[in-house]
Amino acid sequence: QVRLVESGGGLVQAGGSLRLSCAASGNIFSINATGWYRQASGKQRELVAVITRGGTTNYLESVKGRFTVSRDNAKNTVFLQMNSLKPEDTAVYYCNAHELGPYGKVHYWGQGTQVTVSS
Repeated sequence: QVRLVESGGGLVQAGGSLRLSCAASGNIFSINATGWYRQASGKQRELVAVITRGGTTNYLESVKGRFTVSRDNAKNTVFLQMNSLKPEDTAVYYCNAHELGPYGKVHYWGQGTQVTVSS
């Protein structure tokens, strides 16, 4: 089992920055990759950024060059630095981690943190 706790959301003006944090606890050595998803009101949840155990990162096209995912292994924490925020970035952001189980991926989710970008 893995527990994820997010922090760092809030209200910011367009063009501003926020940094989200995701602290992991439990069986963290089983984690294959950690990512950030977001879900805007009335829309499906989408993958924003992911970092694998090996350090490979991948981003949603619309956030490339503005968002950066990173991690601090000593603190078991993954970050999402969000710069040049736009109103369309407004959503609930969820931390996600997955491990590879015998029947496929097993996903763990944080509680979500609201990010609101005003125009």
